[in-house]
Amino acid sequence: MFKTELHCHSADASVCGRLYSDRIVEKYVEAGYTTLFLTNHFNNTTFNHKKFNLSDASWEEKIAFFMNGYHALVKAAEGKLNVLLGIEMRFDPDGINDYLIYGITEEFLLSHPEILNKSMEENCEIFREAGMLIIQAHPFRNKMKIIKPQCLDGIEVYNGHIGHDSRNCIAYQWAEMYNLIKTAGTDLHREIHQPCGGILTEEPITSAEQLIEVLRSGKYELLRDGSVPQ
Repeated sequence: MFKTELHCHSADASVCGRLYSDRIVEKYVEAGYTTLFLTNHFNNTTFNHKKFNLSDASWEEKIAFFMNGYHALVKAAEGKLNVLLGIEMRFDPDGINDYLIYGITEEFLLSHPEILNKSMEENCEIFREAGMLIIQAHPFRNKMKIIKPQCLDGIEVYNGHIGHDSRNCIAYQWAEMYNLIKTAGTDLHREIHQPCGGILTEEPITSAEQLIEVLRSGKYELLRDGSVPQ
């Protein structure tokens, strides 16, 4: 079985990230992963933070900044680990809700400069028309808001971040109730975090399109560390 991480952040483009590309690759290779989706934060809070100081940057400059984090990890992982582009988006009208989008592309981001100012309910059809998959990240942490299940393809039923109570057991029950796709991810940010989440598949995941097909088919197993509160 091949391991794929679905939720990981790097210091290159996430305010809360503390690990840079080389160390991230080391951790995932040591843990036996084949593929990693880098899902750095993409929101106005990130762009406006003093760490990056992009509040006055153009939309194109913000996209370039986001993509540079991805390219740095691809370069560090060459010949060792498949690195694919994902994203964790937060939309201003939704408060602090976060959404993992798989199938995102640089071209899509460049052509939708209005996207952060719309809610997920407004954006969900835009993503779906582009063939992307919408997963709400850690939907039952404190201050998260429940949105219409019809706006989602799935939810993260296991989040391995040891610094948060993600109430994974409630997320799992919610996914069962509404027949939503279930995903798992480490939500790696810093050295203390050990790769512990994702999915197991019979074939290695080598593209976002393949991941979406696998998640829709249900032909995978969730990878979860039992030491993290469920």
